[in-house]
Amino acid sequence: MKSETTGRNTWKSRTGFILAAIGSAVGLGNIWRFSYLTYENGGGAFLIPYLIALLTAGIPLLILEFGIGHERFGSAPLAFHKISPRWEWLGWWPLLFTMFGIVLYYSAVIAWCIDYLFFSTTLAWGDDPNSFFFNSFLQVTSSPFEIGAIRMPILIALLVVWVVNWIIIVRGVGPGIELANKIFMPLLLILTLALVFWSLTLEGAMVGVSAYLTPDFSKLSDPMVWVSAYGQIFFTLSLGFGIMIAYASYMPYESNMTGSAIITALANSGFSLLSGFGVFALLGFMSANQGIALEDVVQESIGLAFVAYPKAISLLGTAGPLFGVLFFLSLTVAGISSSISIVEAFVSGIEDKFAINRELLATLLCLLGFAGGLIFTTQGGLLWLDIVDHFINNYGLIVAGLLECLAVGWFFKIDIIRNHLNKVSKLQLGTWWNWIIKFALPIFLSIILVNQLFRELLGAYGKYSWESLIGIGWSWIGISLLLSFVLAVQPWKTNNHLQNGRGEELK
Repeated sequence: MKSETTGRNTWKSRTGFILAAIGSAVGLGNIWRFSYLTYENGGGAFLIPYLIALLTAGIPLLILEFGIGHERFGSAPLAFHKISPRWEWLGWWPLLFTMFGIVLYYSAVIAWCIDYLFFSTTLAWGDDPNSFFFNSFLQVTSSPFEIGAIRMPILIALLVVWVVNWIIIVRGVGPGIELANKIFMPLLLILTLALVFWSLTLEGAMVGVSAYLTPDFSKLSDPMVWVSAYGQIFFTLSLGFGIMIAYASYMPYESNMTGSAIITALANSGFSLLSGFGVFALLGFMSANQGIALEDVVQESIGLAFVAYPKAISLLGTAGPLFGVLFFLSLTVAGISSSISIVEAFVSGIEDKFAINRELLATLLCLLGFAGGLIFTTQGGLLWLDIVDHFINNYGLIVAGLLECLAVGWFFKIDIIRNHLNKVSKLQLGTWWNWIIKFALPIFLSIILVNQLFRELLGAYGKYSWESLIGIGWSWIGISLLLSFVLAVQPWKTNNHLQNGRGEELK
């Protein structure tokens, strides 16, 4: 659907926009990363820094990204060009390392979920899910430079992921992404509620829930707990990706953007909290069923989804296959709703500057995405995934978010954004919001960045060789940064950068 006055794609409804934004924010990390972080960082006590981070960083920065996209009326590159031509590269950089970084390995993980959806029907992992996942399914090599062969089950599932991405994105914002999320988000909620209520009925479930929520307030004195809380909020809301800027630019002028940002942020965090009950109820069941301590059951990140959960599914008896299908279907839906948002953000940027036909562009990007993801389908793919994920999430996104706050807060009249948001929104922002963007957020993000750099200097990440970290991790960041400047200096093929598209003079 295109606006009659601007010719730009628009959402059919505010509900569709909010569901799409939630779909981008809610992903695989909401289901396994949040639960593990809560358990490791003080249980119920972790919710205190988490909610403080949501209020002082997550919501204000999401409001900023909605405001940039809506007021400057464009994708991230176009919006930052309108702020100042010298900042256009900052719009391209996140799009490059998310489109040709995050979405490549993220799609591979979604492919794992699709494979495991089918494995669940026969409990194919047998009595040792750990050995099955690492040795039989992934067949992980000993070094990132030992790439090995392509794993055909992953390759086939990866093709399915990119075909689905293409079908949705090629249809555009309204009939494609909005419609998909109107199906995906209610489906994901139904699946999640079914899994949570089912998990809570299992023997030992309350042991897990108790561990999940029991507060250990002594943890709050550990600065790392607060760093983890702010990091989780930043990552889970898709901040610094350029996605929310693009999505907001598709909204009509008279749209309650501040309220939409708050709804999106609260829905995302609510989903994380809800998923945590299901995850730990099932882990409590495993603890009771096997007669072992809960801490011996809990596993971090990927191990939780592809090792601990399959083990629990096997313990459910005849109900196991159905539970497994529901669980991995929910992961697949959450993953695809996020992957399409990453590709769309890049499509939006290219469309705005180079006026390339959407059908051609979507097809080309999906082919490139599939080809680029092949490295993550190999036997060394998990090691590449681990390194690329570490550097993009811990450095790329943090630096992008930090520069975003500095560019708008210090090198642009931030009151232009705030006054615009107050004009179109019911909830009015005070000057306190300016202070958060100009001072608080740069300080929080700088602390996270310095902490990551300090830990990096203490020892090579994941015990990988420095050659692999530099050759795969740092180079991924560096190449994408270089390409962002290359794209920024290319001449505009449209007049979008000369007007805001809403009939108002750029300020």
